[in-house]
Amino acid sequence: MEEIKAVVLAGGLGTRLRSAVPSLPKALASVGDKPFLELLVQQLSRQGIRRLVMCTGYLGEQIEEVFQDGTAFDVHIAYSREATPMGTGGALKLAETYVETEAEFFVLNGDSFLEVDFNALLRFHREHNGWATMAVIPCKNTSRYGTVRLSNDGRVEGFVEKTGHNTSGIINAGVYVFSGAVLAQIPDGPTSLERDVFPKLLEKGIYASEQQGTFIDIGIPEDYELARSMSDRLADASLRHYSSIPRTVLP
Repeated sequence: MEEIKAVVLAGGLGTRLRSAVPSLPKALASVGDKPFLELLVQQLSRQGIRRLVMCTGYLGEQIEEVFQDGTAFDVHIAYSREATPMGTGGALKLAETYVETEAEFFVLNGDSFLEVDFNALLRFHREHNGWATMAVIPCKNTSRYGTVRLSNDGRVEGFVEKTGHNTSGIINAGVYVFSGAVLAQIPDGPTSLERDVFPKLLEKGIYASEQQGTFIDIGIPEDYELARSMSDRLADASLRHYSSIPRTVLP
């Protein structure tokens, strides 16, 4: 039976959100009656992805206290703890021992939620035979985000840094499928997936799967308040049924 792991990047400092959530790691910010991170765990579990690796850092002991080994959330959680900020790429590299034998695995940003069919995303990845698949969404206001340049066949051709201008475009939604070979392309030490690793992978093949579902990034207070206002919608989206990836029997 197939077993796909998911790495959740939840170690960010959350500096911009500190005014709204001063004493918690960003991923534990409350949305409705749940920590934001619980929505992601719930979404993964619902779709049959139950082997999780959480990359923690700033106030990470609070995340471990809430989720522990994952049993209460119908998942199994291993933790990769960074002692100093490593960035998204560095955090994934630090967790390499948990996924180095995997042919492929999911990676999710712990401070954003995307309504996505993980099984369909995995199928897309396999059909395109690239090294990485990136979930992307159309966005009317890309001032907070860099944009993604795509070819007609969905291959990523390049990235454009955020400009601060209110223009439309395609943005990276922070959900990926990586082939195991990607790990060797990430250097040790602090590094960014978005700025340092993805540009190196373009020649290897990154493909973009465009999504149309709900997306929210709680990185700034305004968007965190938006997430709180749509908590019921996010909770429903996290429980949406898709044809799930075959579930493993946990010990």
